[in-house]
Amino acid sequence: MTATIVPPATTTEAPPARRIVRPIPTTRLVTVELRKMFTTRSGFWMLISIGVLLVIAAGSVLIFAPDSDVTYKSFATASGFPMSVILPMIAILAVTSEWSQRSGLTTFTLVPSRGRVVGAKAIATLLVGLGSVAVAFAVGALANVAGSALAGVDTVWDISLSMAPQMVLGNLVGMAIGFTLGVVLRNSAAAIVGYFVVSLVMPGILVLLAQVREWFLDLQPWIDWNYTQVALFEGATNTGEEWAMLASTTTIWIVIPLVVALLSLRRSEVK
Repeated sequence: MTATIVPPATTTEAPPARRIVRPIPTTRLVTVELRKMFTTRSGFWMLISIGVLLVIAAGSVLIFAPDSDVTYKSFATASGFPMSVILPMIAILAVTSEWSQRSGLTTFTLVPSRGRVVGAKAIATLLVGLGSVAVAFAVGALANVAGSALAGVDTVWDISLSMAPQMVLGNLVGMAIGFTLGVVLRNSAAAIVGYFVVSLVMPGILVLLAQVREWFLDLQPWIDWNYTQVALFEGATNTGEEWAMLASTTTIWIVIPLVVALLSLRRSEVK
């Protein structure tokens, strides 16, 4: 009795095609980060406070300033002052929310590339900053027209086309400082305190050091970011040396700490 060997059945069916997973586009990441800025309680009330303070600042110029100061620059400067304080706070919260609200595990699971997430946060922060500055200029323009009419003086438009970009850049530099501190510290309270130390305490120390040490007087503009930021707000950054000073302070306070913090963030454990 012989055994019959049955050959294995051959199949001509092709293996199932592997599903191609496409990465989440950057535009969607930026949209999500913008939504998080507006939907969280802290971010929402920060943005609301900007609008309220813009109106209060413009009204205070109209009430307390003499008629000679009823100009577009006075209204725009007054409107920009609250933003110079609040916008860095928004930049800080945009970064530290992943750790303070413990949403980092979800975010970095959906998007493993932490650099893309931080980049989306930076773009969203930039868009919010540009939008807020545009609103400040618009409020200043309306207040200037209304204020000059109420005061019975001519409407003065004393912000030139060269000054306006510098004022915008000054606000963006402040936001970049806050964003950098958020990436470095990754804690909302610590980053906010750090920002006030850097923006309020450090400039005073550097000015005092320049007064008591003559050799530091020429060095201060190259390392004091507040010095170059004030020059931007006043539209006084005109020469090549002044722009070089701005580049120096930006490198010291923003570029170097941000690069080091990003390298640390990419390797640190998310808890």
